[in-house]
This record gives sequence, structure tokens and C-alpha cells, in this order.
Amino acid sequence: MKFVLHVVMLVTLLSFQTISLEAKGKKIVGEEVIYKANGRTMKGYVAYDKAQKGKRPGVLVVHEWWGCNEYAKKRARMLANLGYIAIAVDLYGDGKIAPDPASAKAYAEPFYKNPILARQLLEAGQYVLRNYPQTDDTEIGAIGYCFGGSVLLNMARMGMPFMGVVSFHGGLDGVPASAATVNTNILVCHGEADSFVSSEEVQKFHQEMRAAQIPYSFISYSNATHAFTNPDATAVGQQFGLPIEYNEAADLKSWNDMADFLKKAFAPMPKAPPLE
Repeated sequence: MKFVLHVVMLVTLLSFQTISLEAKGKKIVGEEVIYKANGRTMKGYVAYDKAQKGKRPGVLVVHEWWGCNEYAKKRARMLANLGYIAIAVDLYGDGKIAPDPASAKAYAEPFYKNPILARQLLEAGQYVLRNYPQTDDTEIGAIGYCFGGSVLLNMARMGMPFMGVVSFHGGLDGVPASAATVNTNILVCHGEADSFVSSEEVQKFHQEMRAAQIPYSFISYSNATHAFTNPDATAVGQQFGLPIEYNEAADLKSWNDMADFLKKAFAPMPKAPPLE
């Protein structure tokens, strides 16, 4: 099935391919979505529970520096299982997957240097998600892994509208934060043994958030290295000589911490008492 949707942001939704998974009364649907943004062809992935009635909050998943691979898509399906609709966005375009760290660094570097580019392409993915009939487009959050976590912290600092942002083992440096620009809650899930993020970088992040009076939570997981949530991290670390390793306990705990955080971020605002 193919159709074309023209929008002001120059995003064109070209096609999708659907895969369904049945589990415990749920029907988790995963759809590859191909759309154009700023002249790039993006290959994202949307997941939701087809058996679930009504609209639901949407969550963007921003991939590691490897690209929008099966790991990012798995996380989108896991979010669908929690009752959300999620899109694993493709920032690199054409579904590019880095075969090695040197390629991954080359793919990621432009987004560190130019956060505005990241915002433009994330907004394209967000547009696709908002226009799904299952999405409550007033409730959008985002989670990111490694590179994706760093990107999302920058997006939060730049005022991109999310109800909540979660970074898993992402870098903490970025554009300066200000209470005038940040309009979302932030959760950082950090590996205590992450050698890619120095203690000075952690301290600087805390100081920055507190000085700007930005609401955030920072959770450190003991014995957790960089990429601790990815079951493939240990093998990849051994293959390329990287100090990364999967930590099952930290993975499960951080996912549950994220689930609690998003539940609160999307919780309905309490109603004001009636006027006397």
C-alpha cells in the first residue's frame, strides 16, 4: 500500500509495511514508515497495540549512534506494550546502519555540531507520529539511547515541546540550558561505570540544571557501563574493543524507572476545585 501526504514541513509519508505480534490479548503492530524530510528519505518504524481502543500518548525513540536498527524498533514495540504509540525515528536517513564505530562517529558528528539539524529531522518524525489516528497529539514524549539520549537532552534544552524526555546512557554536554527554553521534565538514566561520561561532565550537568531551576531526575545504576541497556553491547564491545557491557539488572530497573516517569508525565492534570 502506498500513499502520499504533503505537509508544510516538507515531510512526505511514502509508504508503510505492517508486521503484527499477538500477545496476551494485545496485538502489537509494527509498521515501517518511509517519509521525506529536508530532502532526505527517512525509514522510521511505528508500533502500537491495535487491540487498544482510543487515542494514546506518543513517544519518539531516538536510536544509538549505530542508527535506527532492530534494537530501537524493539524499544518502540515495548512502549506499545505499555499502552503508547511509538516511532523509532531515523535521523541518518535511508535507514543507514553503521557497520563500525568509525562509521557511527561520522554519522553522528553532524548532529553534535548542528543541533538544529537534529531538531528539524526529529520534528519530521514527530509530525508522522502526531498524524496517526491512534495518537493523542497533545501528549508526546521521547526517549533516547546513547547518541539518542544526548540528542534529546539538547532538544529539551532548546525548548522542543515534549511532556517528558528520557536519556539512557547519553552524553550530558550540550547547548546551554535556560529556564526560559526548557519546558519539559527530564529523566537521565546513567551508568555509574560509564567511562564515556566523566564525573566532571556529570557534575556540570547537575549544576546546569539546578542553576536554571529545571525539573529533572538523575538515576545512576551501579556497575553499569555505557550502553548498559543493550543486550548486544557485550559482544559489540568485545568485537571493537569498546568499554561497553550489557547489565540486565540496570536495564530492567531503568526501563521501570522510565515507565514510572512517563506515567507521571502523561498523567491528567488535577481538576481545579469548583468556584464557591
